[in-house]
Amino acid sequence: MLDGVRERLVRAGAEHGAGAVAAPDDVAVADALRASGRVLGATALRELTRTAHAEIFGAGPLQRYLDEPGVTDVLVNGPEEVWVDRGAGLERVVVPLGGPEAVRSLAVRLAAAGGQRLDDASPVVDARLPDGTRLHAVVAPVCGEGAVISLRVLRTRTFGLADLVASGTVPRAWEPVLRGLVARRASVLVSGGTGTGKTTLLAALLALVPPDERIVCVEEARELDPDHPHVVPLTARRPNVEGAGSVDLADLVRAALRMRPDRIVLGECRGAEVREVLMALNTGHEGGLATIHANDVEVIPARLEALAALAGMDRAAVAAQAVGGLDVVLHLRRVRAGGTTRRVLAQIGLVRGDEQRGLRVDVAGSWDGAPGRSGWSPGVAAVPVGGPFGGPLAVPVAVPVAVPVAVPVARPVAGHVTGPVEGPAWDELVGRWSV
Repeated sequence: MLDGVRERLVRAGAEHGAGAVAAPDDVAVADALRASGRVLGATALRELTRTAHAEIFGAGPLQRYLDEPGVTDVLVNGPEEVWVDRGAGLERVVVPLGGPEAVRSLAVRLAAAGGQRLDDASPVVDARLPDGTRLHAVVAPVCGEGAVISLRVLRTRTFGLADLVASGTVPRAWEPVLRGLVARRASVLVSGGTGTGKTTLLAALLALVPPDERIVCVEEARELDPDHPHVVPLTARRPNVEGAGSVDLADLVRAALRMRPDRIVLGECRGAEVREVLMALNTGHEGGLATIHANDVEVIPARLEALAALAGMDRAAVAAQAVGGLDVVLHLRRVRAGGTTRRVLAQIGLVRGDEQRGLRVDVAGSWDGAPGRSGWSPGVAAVPVGGPFGGPLAVPVAVPVAVPVAVPVARPVAGHVTGPVEGPAWDELVGRWSV
């Protein structure tokens, strides 16, 4: 029946123009189902229309999870192994996908929907589906039988910084600092592992950019959709089957410089394009932002050196460019507590130069993701009873602290290891960037 519905939709598209079948609505699919001659009730027609649309134009049996609110990733390891991330970690679900050939056919069809080729000669594909979902798939001989499919769902809602604070991703004590970084045009690098929320935080920061500024976003696959009135998205293009027509990230960064940008944003530093980004940030384009994969703020220098080496830059050149072009690193992590996984802003680091080590990033603040307790209070230091260095018990006592009133920084009380913790560079960070 699906083959008949597909043929009718193709014929209908041919009658109305070449692009008419690119994304048919449910009405067109329902009409094609009625034309099959089957007698269907209203409820059955709705269900069959939804199923047919998913099978022909969507992700088949996986579509229900892509449409489910809160789902971030759908992963297929084989015909009988499907995992879903609803924001609290991966959970296994039962989905009837058929055999290995059915899984491979699904992967090939999804790749074709994204304008890419997936077969034995080209067994790995990255593509963006018409609804914005990001697809990565591999087939044999890269994997075993069938295919391995990874789907990253495009967010339908863009979160603001206030949302991230309310949800516990960003500690409230750090909100004024983050707002100050944007307002004072700091150049920021957002780091973290896969799925830690780098793009989400980046979009939230871009929403704080004044509306009269022009933002040019460079990405390999478009994910950024900040709540801002003047955003120019540029997306890299892979070569076609003849190996021609590619436009890489480095090309796009150079193009962005000629577009009169107020802010240049690179969705992810992952190769030689880091050279162009560092050069842009050193030529009057302050206030830029980018993301990078890293385990910790203190390993950022090594990551930048490794990526810049692909562009022929030596360690001294990377250090000189990074110190002049980057100001702050924001690092995100996934933390597990109470049986659920949360994404949190775990560290803030200041980028500095060192005559001996070259480039370094000093920790200004760190957070384990735990909310503050009664032993913590904003702008109050912990002083032991009986004097600064004596007494068996530490209690919170209000004393003057060198922190601007606008930044309610939590300071630890003895016996409590929770809440944001100040690092050696905190006072410099607040003094320079907080609003």
